[in-house]
Formats: sequence, structure tokens, C-alpha cells
Amino acid sequence: QVQLVESGGGLVQAGGSLRLSCAASGSGFSILDMGWYRQAPGKQRELVAIAAFGGSTNYADSVKGRFAVSRDNAKNTVYLDMNKLKPEDTAVYYCNVQIPFRSYWGQGTQVTVSS
Repeated sequence: QVQLVESGGGLVQAGGSLRLSCAASGSGFSILDMGWYRQAPGKQRELVAIAAFGGSTNYADSVKGRFAVSRDNAKNTVYLDMNKLKPEDTAVYYCNVQIPFRSYWGQGTQVTVSS
């Protein structure tokens, strides 16, 4: 069993920055991909960024050049550095961790960007 704890959400003005963190704990697992998704009110959950086990990263077009995903494998933690935030980035952000044959979600953290 994997437990995920997210932190770092909050309220920020447009143009500002935030850093999200997601730490995975438990035992007996090997983490594959780690990433972030978000869900705005009335919309479906969408991919934001993925940090793959092999080191590659993938981003939604809407965040390319503004967000950066990274991971610390020693700490089983994934980060999302969000810069130049826009009001349309407002959403609940969820981390996602893949292990062989299973996927786990964090509890979600609210990010609100005011104009």
C-alpha cells in the first residue's frame, strides 16, 4: 500500500509562483512514473506533467515553459514548480504515482490564482 501526502497549494496572484510536493510512503513497492493532474470546477481531470522513471518529462501544452516537474527518488517525492501562474491554472491538483499494476492518487491540493 502506498500513501501520498501533498502540500504546497494556496492562493497566489496572477504571475506568481507556487511549488507543490507529493511524498509517497509505504513499503515493498517500486515507483515507476510520478506526475500531476488537475481538475477545475465543471471540468474533467487533466494531465499537467509527468516525470517518468527513466528521467523523461512530459507536459500539457498549456503549462509548457511555465511549469517544471521533478522527482527525488531517494525521498520518493515529486515536485511541481509553477511559475507565471494564470487564473486558468486554478484547480485542485492531484499527484499520481504508478507502481507495477497499480496507480495511486493524492488527496488533492487547491491552487487558486487571482487576477
